[in-house]
Amino acid sequence: MRVAIAAFFALALAFMLPACAQSPEKFQAGQHYFAIDPVQPTSSGDKIEVLEVFMYTCPHCYDLEPYLTGWKKTKAADVAYSPFPAAWNEPAEAFARAFYAAETLNILAASHDKFFAAIHKDHIPFRTLDDIAQWYTQFGVTKEAFLGAAQSFAVNTKINRSKSMVPRWGVEGTPTVVVNGKWRFDVRSAGGHQNVGPLIDFLVAKERAAKKPGA
Repeated sequence: MRVAIAAFFALALAFMLPACAQSPEKFQAGQHYFAIDPVQPTSSGDKIEVLEVFMYTCPHCYDLEPYLTGWKKTKAADVAYSPFPAAWNEPAEAFARAFYAAETLNILAASHDKFFAAIHKDHIPFRTLDDIAQWYTQFGVTKEAFLGAAQSFAVNTKINRSKSMVPRWGVEGTPTVVVNGKWRFDVRSAGGHQNVGPLIDFLVAKERAAKKPGA
């Protein structure tokens, strides 16, 4: 009797294992995320790079912020995350310069979320870079210092890099997440805001596995 029961369970397990092995992954290439071809260089050293291509004026980017904030709290130590402002036209460029000027003046951490809220919650009309610079004075910098940083050689270099890299990644809208110069996806392809963090982790795991010897 015991032999018969053992044989039954062994047979059942033999049928179950192939089914498990063939079960589809939650996220599928070409549906939820897309390969970047050719693969683009990163600037994160040994860490796996995760970039969010965004615009401050983009309402979908603002809606995504709480989800990214939650994901960042559990981000692995081998992952380097950074927002990456798109500068593909003149209005977008002004806000990209604001991001990089704030970064240069060491006020980005204090101002990033508040600037998003100023645009989408408070509905402050920023029509020019001067308007933007005036708003940033609340963080202890002068308007002149902000404008100087926004027009500096260092920021010009970063703006040019944005104009170069965004099309190379195949980004057509914001927000778009780029993982290690190899993969990209947006909120729609991910299946909603709630899937953005899990999909980042999925692609990070792919990159982590690819780094292992013999992979």
